[in-house]
Formats: sequence, structure tokens, C-alpha cells
Amino acid sequence: MQRTQIYLTESERKGLLSISKETGFHLSALIREAIDAFIEKKQHEKSKKQKSLKSAAGMWSKHTNLPNIRNLRKEFDRE
Repeated sequence: MQRTQIYLTESERKGLLSISKETGFHLSALIREAIDAFIEKKQHEKSKKQKSLKSAAGMWSKHTNLPNIRNLRKEFDRE
């Protein structure tokens, strides 16, 4: 493990101390648990987003009535 310093608000520290007394866990253990939960949540959100993007890939491939994107793009290109 690597040592890291953080700043907590007074209410955050009081809340952690209260939980620490109730559970018997050290503040550092509670903070690590919270960080682990945060990382897991963010990874889940990223995975969910990637799955959504993959499921959307090619969703317009079967449509034949789409405009020609290259021609539309030429309208916006500067000459």
C-alpha cells in the first residue's frame, strides 16, 4: 500500500468517526472501502456505456434511404 494524504471536511470526518465507532473499522479502511466502491461504480458505468455504443454500431446499415453524407459534408466545407 502507498500512503496518501487527503483533506476531509469536518462533517465528513465526523461521519467517518461515527461509522468507525459503530463498526470497529479504522478510518483508513472505511476510506479505502469507499474508494473501491467508487471505482467499481465508475468502471460499471464505463462498461455499460461501451455496451450501449457497441449495440448501436451499424444500426443504420440496413436503411437505404439515407442521404449521401459526403455530399452533405461538401456543403459545409470552405472553398
